[in-house]
Formats: sequence, C-alpha cells, structure tokens
Amino acid sequence: MKRTDLEALTKAELMTLARGAEIPGRSTMNKGELVDALAEEAAEDTKAHTTISTVVEGISPIVLPGISPEDRAQAKARREALTNRLAAFVNPSIHCSWTSCEGHPCGLPVIVGTDRCGLHGEGIIEDKAIPLTGQLGFGSWPTLWRHLSLVTYDIDSFGLDPVVAEMAWHVLNGMYYDYFRVEVDGIEHIPMEGGAVLVANHGGAALPYDAAMLALSVLNEAPEPRRVRVIGTEIFNMLPIVSHLYRKVGAAYATRDDARELLRRGHLLGVFPEGERGFMKPVWEAYRVGRLGRGGFAEIASDAGVPIIPVAIIGSEEVHPTVMVSKRLARLVRFFFPDQRVEQIAVALNPIPLPIRWRIRFLPPVEPLHHAPPDALELLERSEDIRQSIQTALDDMLSTRKTAF
Repeated sequence: MKRTDLEALTKAELMTLARGAEIPGRSTMNKGELVDALAEEAAEDTKAHTTISTVVEGISPIVLPGISPEDRAQAKARREALTNRLAAFVNPSIHCSWTSCEGHPCGLPVIVGTDRCGLHGEGIIEDKAIPLTGQLGFGSWPTLWRHLSLVTYDIDSFGLDPVVAEMAWHVLNGMYYDYFRVEVDGIEHIPMEGGAVLVANHGGAALPYDAAMLALSVLNEAPEPRRVRVIGTEIFNMLPIVSHLYRKVGAAYATRDDARELLRRGHLLGVFPEGERGFMKPVWEAYRVGRLGRGGFAEIASDAGVPIIPVAIIGSEEVHPTVMVSKRLARLVRFFFPDQRVEQIAVALNPIPLPIRWRIRFLPPVEPLHHAPPDALELLERSEDIRQSIQTALDDMLSTRKTAF
C-alpha cells in the first residue's frame, strides 16, 4: 500500500493494519507514526519480493545438449496450438446427460454434436481421444480422479481406460514436445475414419519410446486425435505394474486375434514387425531396418481390407546407444518369465534417455491386397516392399539431419 493511501485511513484502520503486520510498539504510536511504520514495512516487503523474483528469474534453466531457448519457446507454442485445437471438440456450455444409478450427474462437458461426454458416449472415446474436460493439464486431474475413483464408466474389452490414457497423454507430452522435440511429416496420410495398420521401424533398447511417440504424434498432430492401438510382445503384458498400465493407455497384446478385432472395430493398429531383434539392435546397426517378420501384418491388413501406412522414425534407435547384446541376460529373463521369447538383451551406455531430436514421417498408404487368400510369397514381397520404403525414408531423413540433438 502506498503512503498516500495509508494517510487517507483512520487511526483505527491503521492500527488494524499494524496489528496484522505485527509492528512492535504500535499501541503507543500516533497516526503519523503508524503511517511511517506501515510505509517502511511495505517498502521492505517490496524490496524482499523484488530480490526473490530476481533470484528466481536469474536461475538458469538446466542446459541440455541441443535444447535451446528457441526449442522451449517452440514447444510452448505447439502446446498452446494443441490446447486450442482440442478445445473445439468439446462444448463446455452443455453438460453430459448421463446420471448414475444414485442420481448423481456426470458434470463433464459434451462432445460437440452429441448430448454425452467422452466417458458416457457410444464408443467415441475408444477411437477418438478427445480430452474429457476439453483440455489437457493438471487442472483437469481432480475431475478425472473423481470419475476414476467412483468408476462411473466402463473400459473397453482390451483394457483401455480413457481417464488413465488422458493422464498419460498429458505427462508424456513433456517428453514429446520438450525433450525429444518430435517433428512430424506426412500426417495427412493418417485416415480420420476406419482402420489402418501403421508399420514402423523399431528401437529403444530399454523402453518402447517409439511406440509412445508414434501414438502421441497422431494424437497431437492429426486433424482429429485418433488413438493408435500399439501391440506389444509378452514382456509388456507380464510385468505386474507395467502390464496394467500398458493396457490402460490403449495398447494390446501381439496376437492375430487381438489385431484382427481392433481392425474390425475400425481402429488404427501400430505394429513394429522387426520385433525383439529391432528393439535390441546395437548402435552400429541403427536405422538398418531388418526383416519385417514373415509378412503377418500384411496378411492381417489384407484380411481386414485396410491400408498399410509405413512409418519411418528417427530418434528411437539413439536414445540408449547399445554397445553390446547379451544372451546370458536373455536367459536370466526367461528364467523369471519362461513365456518370454527374448533371445538377447541390449546393454546400453546410459540409464537416462538422451535428448535426441526425433522425426517421424508417415508415408503414403499401401492399399490392401483385394484377392484372398494371398499366398506366402506375395505377403513376403509386400513386406519387403514396405521395408524398403521405410529404409529409403530413413536414409533420406538422416542425409538431411545436421545433428542428432
């Protein structure tokens, strides 16, 4: 409060302020002395606040290789653009018409064009990842926790929990925008309706970062935020905590039955046909796309009548540079998890992922084989063609990249 404002107050009002400021000797002061004491107290508070602000603003952010102030500014702008785009899918002026059996209203805003929210609509949220409150952020978490704790909704048959998936989306966007600074090309090749098989090169050596970034790239960059239902091998479905979270965020088990059912329902299916060999490849084989299995993904796409979208990913094979692969560690894993098919385990240099700048390129869709059943040779040829297209895209992106960071 300024001195002129203090002088305009009565002595009783000044005394109340002095009591709140715990000014010593206030009971014996006259009005002028109270004004002087309060003005001096206000000046000291202002000076202390300025000093604290200067110290806080003067703290230099942690400097990471390749992450410049321009990178951080760009990440912030991209987040704001995402927020504005996602808000258009929800009408905050109308609340969901769903009520619990006890008569408690839902309270969430409705998806535009419907009278229900994402949790209580007719299967919209299984394919379209529309934020339940209209925005991503910790500010929406109390509302999400309420529905999560009260179990006011059903999960789908594959285990997708839209509340947990939305929380994971928000948290992982920190890695997507700020740490890996993912750049995406060819997002227009992702269909906004119906199923498709997204086939990508594999890497990581420790965690399936590429699966997460692939899913986030479609959520964050596509005109409509569609879910990519990534399928994974046994290890991600066997670990006590990981397996539950893996299912809840929308992933599925790598079986033909699950894959066919996801495509039948019109979902986007994410696959990494290189499998464990690609995931564990050493650093000297980085971005050398191996054989894409026996063409199983091509057969599944043909049976479902959906296109195959090749995806080239730069970044996943460098976050944990692998210096060697160990069969002994693989035997140890199989001792604890006998059903796991892993043949070798990668030994990486670093426990923390490197801040590699990622690039993801979606290639034009490859239409399915329209005659059935395709023979084994035809499937292998289709698989090899897609492998070559991914390899060509990787080589092109690497040739124009100045630095990994």
